[in-house]
Amino acid sequence: MEQPGSFQVGEAVALAAPLPYLKTADPMPMLRPADLVTADEVGQVVALRSGDLLAVRFRRGTFLIAAGCLRRP
Repeated sequence: MEQPGSFQVGEAVALAAPLPYLKTADPMPMLRPADLVTADEVGQVVALRSGDLLAVRFRRGTFLIAAGCLRRP
């Protein structure tokens, strides 16, 4: 598991484990099915949010994901 402050904007990341759902990083967030992001897909950190949340852009959208659920590829 990564520490919350260990990621920077622009860094490449991937999911450490499958998630039960994904939360969009839109102004009005929505829950989306987890199969929008595959386990081997690499995304890019686009923003650091409060707590340990990161906004990560993947091929099919930008999602809010806890830093502990991400790894470096």
